[in-house]
This record gives sequence, structure tokens and C-alpha cells, in this order.
Amino acid sequence: MRVLLADDHALFRDGLLSLLAAWDIEVVGQASTGTEAVALARQLHPDLVLMDVHMPEMDGLDATRLIKAELPDTAVVILTVSDANESLFEAVKAGAQGYILKTTPGDEFGRLLAGLSRGEPAMSRGLAQRLLGEFARQGAGAALDARTDERLTGREMEVLEQVAEGLTNRAIGETLFISEDTVKYHLKNIMQKLHLRNRAQVVAWALRHQSESPR
Repeated sequence: MRVLLADDHALFRDGLLSLLAAWDIEVVGQASTGTEAVALARQLHPDLVLMDVHMPEMDGLDATRLIKAELPDTAVVILTVSDANESLFEAVKAGAQGYILKTTPGDEFGRLLAGLSRGEPAMSRGLAQRLLGEFARQGAGAALDARTDERLTGREMEVLEQVAEGLTNRAIGETLFISEDTVKYHLKNIMQKLHLRNRAQVVAWALRHQSESPR
């Protein structure tokens, strides 16, 4: 995994660089502003950008929008001290594949990053629950609604139920007795049918669906 770090605090970047190096993750560049992050992403085409929210010149959310528009295959994960619902909500709308607080323990941080390669959102279940609440509060449920002529199959609904429980792709496969590749195939179809952009939005939709289903 080739990673670009974007944070205006050099000391934090140095610490993160050391942590990633210990995990044999290559850091290909460092940016101290949002503008610099976009420029380096264009130049380096990293696999992942770890992006702070509050930076000079251009904030991390605007930088994320630009990077995802130009480099859709580059994953962006917000890594920030800001736990504000508005930032979380806007990050997912901008196309971020995850949202991690800087207070997250190192082992949990590593687990979330490892999940990206399996198509899982880098986000704790607690933040996913807050994301669901923010969609509902802002009336954004329609953006995650299942208003589509294509109905989900029974198997796709089963996969969604497991997503709502916070299971990984591998765990979903083991639970449903299907391969991990088949789980990824169903998730791809789900995103297309529900007009969702990434796994984080699938989690939010799944949690919303779970909360509306009769107990």
C-alpha cells in the first residue's frame, strides 16, 4: 500500500510515518495543506490518502472531493481530532472510505486500515451509528433510500443484514456459507442498485434499514 499523509502538524506526520513503517507500509509523500495534498495525489497516484480535516489553504473535505473526482481508485480516509457529526457526514458525502479519530489506539488503527483492502470502511461501529443519526437528522435518508426499480435479492438483503452487524467480508462469507469474493460481488451489486458510492454509505443504509425493520 502506497500512502500519502496530509496533516499540517509535522510532529504528528513523523509519528504516523514511524508507525506505518513498522507495518511495512510505504509513505510516498507528505502534505501540510489541502492544496498540497491534491497536487501530490495527482503526481503520485497513491493507494491511500490519510487526510486531516483542518488544514491551511484548503480543508481536508474539499481536498477529498477533488481527489475522489480525479482519482476514484485512490482511497481517502479522514484521520482527525474532529468528532463533529457535520465533519463525519460531509466526509462520507465527499467520498471518503473511512473516518478515524486520532485518539484511536494503534492496534485498532491498524485493523481498520487492513480492512480497506477487503472493501471495508475504516470506521468504528460507534461512528457508523452516529453517521446513521446524522443522515436522519439532516433529512438525507432519501439519498440512502432504496427507491429503485431494481429490488435487492434475498441474498443481497442477507448480506446487508450482516453489514449492519459490523461483520467483515470474510465473516459474512463464513456466516452465509459463501466465498469472500461472492460477498464482494453482492456488495458491488448493492451499491449499484441503491446508488451508493462506497462501503461507508452501505453501512449507513444497512443500519437505517435494520432500524426500520420490524423486530
